[in-house]
Amino acid sequence: MAKAQRPQPGLPTRQQILDFIASSSDPAGKREIARAFGLKGQEKIALKSLLKDMAEEGLIDGNRTAFHRMGGVAKVAVLRVVDVDDGEPVAVPDSWTPDDATPPPRLRIREKGRNSALRKGDRVLARTEETATGWIAHPMKKLPTMADQIMGVVEIDKAGKGWLAPVDKRERSAAPIADLGGAEAGQLVLAEPAGKSPRSGVKVTEILGDPLAPKAFSLIAIHKHGIPFAFHPETVAEAELAAKLPVGTDAREDLRHLPIVAIDPSDARDHDDAIWAEPDGNGGFRAVVAIADVSYYVRPGGALDREARKRGNSVYFPDRVVPMLPEVLSADVCSLRAGEPRAAMVCHMEIAATGKVTGWRFTRAVVQIAEVIAYEEAQRRIEAGDAAKSLSDLWGAWRALEKARSDRDPLALELPERRVVLNEAGKIEEIAVRERLDAHRVVEDFMIAANVAAAKALESKVAPVVYRIHEPPSREKLVALKDYLATFERKLALGQVVTPTLFNRLIKDVSDESEKALIMEAVLRSQTQAYYGPRNAGHFGLSLASYAHFTSPIRRYADLLVHRALVDGFSLEQPEPKSDIPATSGLSERDRADLTRVSEAISAAERRAMMAERETTDRYVAAWLSSRVGEVFETRITGVQRFGLFATIIGLGGDGLVPVSVLGDERFFHDEKAQVLQGESTGIRFAMGQRMRLKLAEANPLTGALKFEPEGGTGTRIEPRGRPLPLKKKGTHFSGQRGRPGNIRHQGKRR
Repeated sequence: MAKAQRPQPGLPTRQQILDFIASSSDPAGKREIARAFGLKGQEKIALKSLLKDMAEEGLIDGNRTAFHRMGGVAKVAVLRVVDVDDGEPVAVPDSWTPDDATPPPRLRIREKGRNSALRKGDRVLARTEETATGWIAHPMKKLPTMADQIMGVVEIDKAGKGWLAPVDKRERSAAPIADLGGAEAGQLVLAEPAGKSPRSGVKVTEILGDPLAPKAFSLIAIHKHGIPFAFHPETVAEAELAAKLPVGTDAREDLRHLPIVAIDPSDARDHDDAIWAEPDGNGGFRAVVAIADVSYYVRPGGALDREARKRGNSVYFPDRVVPMLPEVLSADVCSLRAGEPRAAMVCHMEIAATGKVTGWRFTRAVVQIAEVIAYEEAQRRIEAGDAAKSLSDLWGAWRALEKARSDRDPLALELPERRVVLNEAGKIEEIAVRERLDAHRVVEDFMIAANVAAAKALESKVAPVVYRIHEPPSREKLVALKDYLATFERKLALGQVVTPTLFNRLIKDVSDESEKALIMEAVLRSQTQAYYGPRNAGHFGLSLASYAHFTSPIRRYADLLVHRALVDGFSLEQPEPKSDIPATSGLSERDRADLTRVSEAISAAERRAMMAERETTDRYVAAWLSSRVGEVFETRITGVQRFGLFATIIGLGGDGLVPVSVLGDERFFHDEKAQVLQGESTGIRFAMGQRMRLKLAEANPLTGALKFEPEGGTGTRIEPRGRPLPLKKKGTHFSGQRGRPGNIRHQGKRR
């Protein structure tokens, strides 16, 4: 933007000042205004008085550093990021003084490149611009964050001084509290720095309550990761309006006569998928996968859609669910309840006797679920031989699909899932590893088949697709895996094409259970993280060339985008309902123009949810074990570092640290490639996957951290069970003796 034309000397009028501020491309403070109008001496004093009057009259806002017109934003301003929408940061002026009747303007920050480096709470100095579609900002530099929120528990020492104990296991020290804000000892609070220096301590800004109360553990994760959990009234109002839309039985395929069933966990909060199959008379099957027609209720561009995009997915905790959609939709109208007509997006499939899906078509239908069955109950009926024909036919179709799965040979890693069972009061009743049943595999294989069909159907129409992508392992990770396997005298040839079959064969050839666990962990670490994107790169883990998520639009925004693309690609738009919600249920022009941005945003939201869910389960496990400190558990080593071991309780999944200081009174050698700790004097070895009996020394429910020590007490020598590994000559030595510093050596040199 060009500089403003220099005004004539002399004390300017109010309008001249407003015009200068509006046209200046640099911050317009008192000094800049005085220089622009050539003011000196007494004129500067008069200008100061005039600017004060203009501020009191509501014409301008700001301070002597930079002014802007009231209700506007300075040309160069400090902004604070308050949201990230589709990967694009949204900010407000860091200082905003108009009264409550004038909310701060929201500016979209335009960063260079697709991946936003800015996150909620960040501060930037930016050039601002008001356009016909709203304010935008171009960042100049990132500024230090002044008020990062900190979550912790208030502790009061003997001198009466307050300390904030962290709830993040990575934080090791408490912070001094400068202002308790009315908080009492033992309360969970939010705080922020009280000053620029760490010595200033923190001040409490919000009291959250009892940290051990029901739902507190998930609340910690929600606040820590910035997960949106409260719906705006506008969003709820639109959801209630959408819930009144008629199912539209006349315009939909009527499948209410089919005995479609939903097979779900016994504690499922919603039911977004149901299945049916019957023999086709030629050795194959006709099948239906019915999915809640969320795109009919959640239209692009509305308040519901904006909120769903921001959340990206539902987040499931043991004590609550933070839904992507308001409950009137997620738990009611869009949930496939038994005996009630529901709008569905249906994938019809033809399955050959070989398990290959030979044909598919997509329709909008009305369904009426015959029964919602828990996995365990479906399995019991099949094993007892008293299952209805509809259930038996499902198992028959699945056995065909299983043949095709076996031919593909997808990556087969046994990954146990922890299950936290709470009673009505929110207290822990049981924590166990979730049993893997054939019933789970039945539903999983039907969902995979429908997901593949959705991707291929959209490709046939040359329509936009949000793929679920899992790329092959990188060469760097494969080289690391090769080096690790060499410590077992096992080879991984990197000259061949790497496929899941290669890893499956590697695992299958191991007979020793401890060694198998080691190799399985190593294979898992070598894999890339799955993500969403509009450019197909296949799904390595499932051995599929094209894969999209179609089956869970209640809880995943990616699936909703796939449904919308199907609506467009197969002309499935319903007759226009008389409603105030947006008209079309297909893809918006915004999404068609750039699916990359929203794909990146929902991929990031998924990673955020996974971390929050895992951390919350860790806290529940630690709470469950807090009354069992001192007990001895069967554990397996899951990590080896120079400072100690990480071990997991077998059958429970609680992860904890075994510090090197408790392993024995000798130096220990750390082989990073082999993931081994070995005693320099005794040769005792600790390696990933080995089983050990360990005593639980600490269990902190607030952080989810566990600490173990040898069964006989600290300093007791432990003999781990499992295959011994060869001693390496290079690595890191450090002391395991208690009470003295760990003398660290790198390849014989002290540092």
